[in-house]
Amino acid sequence: MKENEVLTMRGINKTFPGVKALNGVDFTLRKGEIHALMGENGAGKSTLIKVLTGVYDFEAGEIRVDGIDGPVVNHSTQEAQEKGIATVYQEVNLCPNLTVAENLFIGREPRNALGLIQWKKMNKMAQKIVDDLNIDIDVTVALENYSVALQQMVAIARAVDMDSKVLILDEPTSSLDDSEVEKLFKMMLRLKKEGVGIVFVTHFLEQVYAVCDMITVLRNGELVGEYPVAELPRVELVAKMMGKNFDDLASIKEAESSVQDEIIIDAKGLGHKGKIKPFDLVIHKGEVIGLTGLLGSGRSELARVIYGADKSQSGTLKVKGKEAKINSPIDAMKLGMGFLPDDRKAEGVIADLSIRENMILAVQAKRGMFRLLPRSEQEKIADKYIKEIQVKTPSMEVPISQLSGGNQQKVILGRWLATNPDFLILDEPTRGIDIGTKTEIQKLIIKLAKEGKAVIFISSEIEEMLRTCDRMVVLRDGVKVGEIDDEMTQNSIMKAIAGGDKDE
Repeated sequence: MKENEVLTMRGINKTFPGVKALNGVDFTLRKGEIHALMGENGAGKSTLIKVLTGVYDFEAGEIRVDGIDGPVVNHSTQEAQEKGIATVYQEVNLCPNLTVAENLFIGREPRNALGLIQWKKMNKMAQKIVDDLNIDIDVTVALENYSVALQQMVAIARAVDMDSKVLILDEPTSSLDDSEVEKLFKMMLRLKKEGVGIVFVTHFLEQVYAVCDMITVLRNGELVGEYPVAELPRVELVAKMMGKNFDDLASIKEAESSVQDEIIIDAKGLGHKGKIKPFDLVIHKGEVIGLTGLLGSGRSELARVIYGADKSQSGTLKVKGKEAKINSPIDAMKLGMGFLPDDRKAEGVIADLSIRENMILAVQAKRGMFRLLPRSEQEKIADKYIKEIQVKTPSMEVPISQLSGGNQQKVILGRWLATNPDFLILDEPTRGIDIGTKTEIQKLIIKLAKEGKAVIFISSEIEEMLRTCDRMVVLRDGVKVGEIDDEMTQNSIMKAIAGGDKDE
């Protein structure tokens, strides 16, 4: 290790069944450096951190930490902490019912000769720690009485007081507002001055360029490269994360537009604090709108607010010209909306139920649980959509868990088509499925638009959105930053995602 390095990871390999999660990854952190670890979903960021902090073992490679002779292998987060490596997660892993002081000193409370905790001494020590870090907080009050931002600062203060040389902040700003983010940054810069090395995992480009010195980019479990922030323009960072070049040519949607004049969705100032800033959006009958931006940009959050999965806290929504109050997804369904969520396993399929049972769930929910669909009607619906969207299955009574990922996705799509919606939100409908099924789903989206349905289509793959969408809405850091319709190219979209031509 060089003199200024506090952590080096070399040639790290980690395999899960059927997946090479990390393939020969290198990472270097220097003293007094804020280092962004970036990459899209599945890039390997979390796996690399979990290997470092002892949550996962690893098959090959070497980790070295300043002040420790020889390679380091941690078998638990506790072991990592003892070697000066601390992690603060987005979800604060402290005890909300205990006081701030108790949280700061869990497992290392000052005790007298009889082994009893010296409460006054502990409170005094705790108050000094938070005062030194400019955290305005009463250490004798239970942690749960403070905001998420202050709870995170307490977690950081605990790590610092335990002489951490390496501080890992894993998505710490996801649920903070702008003023809270500013306070956190001040604290990070202060720790940087004191020589702490900080690994900052985030999706927010603005924040990386505001506070970081270096960026390491991972993609598909491999190292793309390490770059000084000052030398990597934002648009190039986006290209490296997405694995695209500007001269890539994407085939544009060939079919004629089926957009009609009638407005289906008219959102004005809709928003949800900490998730998506207030936005305006108009969607016409027969129109496919793509929501684009990096993971964490607010794509899914915008869709969830329209659908009522996250209740809007501001603004108004008109559906087909009439003002609508959507307090929950069932209200949205009754207004002719359907929503295919991005997490198929957690929010889509019910694994123990058959294809038929999974497919009729939305129709049944719309009717109400006391007006059960007759079995013959259930079979009719299932049979129609198994044929229409070509679900490969020997029978509608097969448990959905026995189908491939692509066929499961088709069943969930069939579930919503069975409700005959006017407006469909499809969040990553083609993720994790084979290219043949992807193409079928893209064709289906264009067909639905021709039938007059309005569609929101969210995908991490710009090419497939260029093939299917009439207009792209660009999001960045929880804000709708623009719309592109005439000049829809991969180049123009990536520039918009990155924030124009900002280089600094």
